Amino acid sequence: MRKFIASAIVLVAALALTVPGALGGAEQRPGITGRTITIGATLPLTGRAAPYAPIVLGLQTYFKYINARRGPDGKRGIMGRQVIYKVYDDGYNPANTVALTRRLVEQDKVFAVVGQLGTEPVQAARPYLNQRKVPQVLVATGASYWGTQYKEFPWTIGFQPDYVAEGRVYGLHIKANQRGKKIAIIYQNDDYGKDWLYGLRSALGKQYADANIVAQEAVEFTATSVASQLTRIRASGAQVFVIVATPGPTIISYATGKVLGYNPEQIYVNSVSSNAAFMNTAVASAGAPYVNGSISGVYLKDPSNPAQNNDPALQEYRRIMGKYAPTANASNGLYVYGFALADTFVQAMYKAGKNPTRAGLMNALLSLNTTNRFALPGVVLKTSKTDHWIISQMRLQRFNNGVWSHIAPLVEGRPGQP
Repeated sequence: MRKFIASAIVLVAALALTVPGALGGAEQRPGITGRTITIGATLPLTGRAAPYAPIVLGLQTYFKYINARRGPDGKRGIMGRQVIYKVYDDGYNPANTVALTRRLVEQDKVFAVVGQLGTEPVQAARPYLNQRKVPQVLVATGASYWGTQYKEFPWTIGFQPDYVAEGRVYGLHIKANQRGKKIAIIYQNDDYGKDWLYGLRSALGKQYADANIVAQEAVEFTATSVASQLTRIRASGAQVFVIVATPGPTIISYATGKVLGYNPEQIYVNSVSSNAAFMNTAVASAGAPYVNGSISGVYLKDPSNPAQNNDPALQEYRRIMGKYAPTANASNGLYVYGFALADTFVQAMYKAGKNPTRAGLMNALLSLNTTNRFALPGVVLKTSKTDHWIISQMRLQRFNNGVWSHIAPLVEGRPGQP
């Protein structure tokens, strides 16, 4: 992956020299007409990260709903403009992401890039989009960079709780509920995994982490085996097992742990892989007794949870899915994630006004103090010029027999922002 990023950065540098005005002031209203708003994104529709593809359909489905319904002003779409959402498959390859992002900007003339997915792909496209002053917003990755590097990259902003904040929430829970027990961690060997690990260790505190983390094993995103890592983890005797990886390596970690006879007392799995669909795949690989009891974090409502069936937002979600995506499995929470991203974008566009500009969209996203109907009760979307973390609250939940149940109240992952 780092080779891909290196080649992508070289390509970005070349683009900066060949695109007129790349380092100067960009036009503020491309993609906006009296009747349409054209936006776009790159996401992995194929390849190892393809399990995230439902997010795209969630975004597209919600925009279809927005285009058909009448808004608060009585007009369809956003202030009478239909949303056109162009999506290209980058296969989670950062070099592809850069080339396709250039296509979105220079050929499709998008107003903004919305919901681009993956820490390394987003990083690769970020310099080019910021040079062109094109909003790269509500990116589907929780890397801390989107909140800490805003002075260098002011046109990029995330959506979900960042991985440092999420790791911190888990670390606090481990220290309070598994105190003194040995901890083993398998983490993805990239900035996403390292962010999460930093948050976990910072919550534990250096002395406690050094004394109790007895195994810390890296795994590549493309890994098809984690046998060597799990063998060392089993030998460590750790009672607490933490999995910080995307769905593929996560599912393999469950299966390998079962095969090797590693039976920790408690497993924690990060939120990017805790979707019920992914967990049920892990159950198929490792068996329900092994996966049951896993703990993860959540900030959005869960359509797979029967306890939330009567939630008005989820009832409307199912109605919209039934009308515009009738063959999709509406119990997959990744569709809700897409809805939540799209709903936040729609709110920001209304806030940006009748004649939205790119700068106006960014200003709207940096002055939020609102809620999202697809987020858990109590979650607030709040930002400022110096606070670029749209969501930083989570609840912990426990998995049993295909269903997640909340086990703790809402927690602020970044108290005293940032």
